[in-house]
This record gives sequence, C-alpha cells and structure tokens, in this order.
Amino acid sequence: MPISPNFTSVLQQEWDINFLQCYPNGYLKYTDLCNILQLTAGLHAELGGISFSDMQVHHQAWVLSRMRVEIKQLPKWKDTVTVKTWINSLENSRSIRCLEVYLGKEKIIGCETFWAVFNTNTRRPEPLALPHEHFEKYATRATDLPFTKIDFQQEMLQNATHTVKLSDLDIVNHANSVKYLEWCLDSVDLAIIQNQKIDSFEMNYLKEVGLNDTVAINSHVSDNEITFAIQREDKVSFALLLHLK
Repeated sequence: MPISPNFTSVLQQEWDINFLQCYPNGYLKYTDLCNILQLTAGLHAELGGISFSDMQVHHQAWVLSRMRVEIKQLPKWKDTVTVKTWINSLENSRSIRCLEVYLGKEKIIGCETFWAVFNTNTRRPEPLALPHEHFEKYATRATDLPFTKIDFQQEMLQNATHTVKLSDLDIVNHANSVKYLEWCLDSVDLAIIQNQKIDSFEMNYLKEVGLNDTVAINSHVSDNEITFAIQREDKVSFALLLHLK
C-alpha cells in the first residue's frame, strides 16, 4: 500500500482496555500488553508502507528478535491508554523500535524491540526491500536499560511441556511471539502476577517453533529474577527474564 497521508514518523494511538484483556484483579495481562504494543507497531508500519502486506510482495515479514518492557504500573479495565512509537534505527535487515505507554500524561510503561526482516520462503533474514527513508529515525530511548542477551546456561528445572497447536500460530505460520510469554507466565506463582511484582521483563527469540512441535518450559529462580528457557529437543527457542520488585 502507498504511504498514508496520515503517516507521521512518531505515532500516538489510543487503546481502550476491555475486560477480555485483564487478569482477575482487573489489570491488563502482560500478554495483552505485548499485543497492544505490537498492534501499535503494526499500525505505524502500515501507515508508512512497510507493513506485512507490503513486505509480502517481496516474500518478507518483520520478525521479533528481542524485547524489553519496563513497567511502572499496569493499566486496568476501562482505562484508555496512549501508545507512542517511533523507529530508533533501521539498517539492512535490522530495526530497533521504541514504544511508550501513557495513562493520561504519565508514562507508565517503556518498551524497546529489536526486529529482523525475514524471508518467508527461505526462512532467512535479508535486507528490507522497501524504501523507509520517509521514517525519521530518533535516537531517543524508551527504556532505562537496553535489551540484552539473556543468560540461560544455569541449571534449570522443567516446569511443563507444550505441544504447539493451531491456536498458537500466527500469520507467518510459526508460534506467535506472545505465546511463548504466555506459556512461561502460566507456571509463575499467581501472587507475582496478581500483586504486579514484575518490574520489567526481557524476551529473546532464538528459533521458531511450528505446528505439532513439543517444547519443554524450563526455569531458574534467583534473587529477584526468574529466567525461563523454552527448549525444543536440544536447542533453546526462546528465553525470558523476569525482574521482580
């Protein structure tokens, strides 16, 4: 699609928090927070002519590689939040996108994401085939700390296994990025979720998993941190680090 006349290099989009997105305590689920962030990023890409549909002409798609989310507070049911997003950098096959969530004038969440351009035929990264010079790049960061490479080499205990089902798949035919987070959080102590004890979390996406793949969900607990690794056979596909208050 052509660049929208409404396109701006910094997008601000409002979202109403509905009851389907909330935990029993009435606060937004961490998984639905990630969905809102990705929907905002997707809308910005669509307005700027680099959406999934635009990229599929060249058999390309954006694939999330790393993500860091810092949380001051979660919004709750019936809140209206504003998500602000901009591109920090975009070179060849790699891009850093920043996002901030505001409740009124207060910033309550900061997020930075690292994306790769992925050829959906060859299943390999490659330079973006579409023009992007109209996106002004901003060096401003959205989080206090950058995303990192998560250390998952420590001894871990297996919490559960999961076989990937149709409901786990996304439009590029692999497990949706938010599903990995969901599988891990399902094994976290309920009190941590209910009492909003997660100060920040980071995710590393390492290898895709697909329909009927069976994965092990492993974890390691240390002072104020929980590290998860989702493993298929002998290779880690996803790592999650929860920083607790």
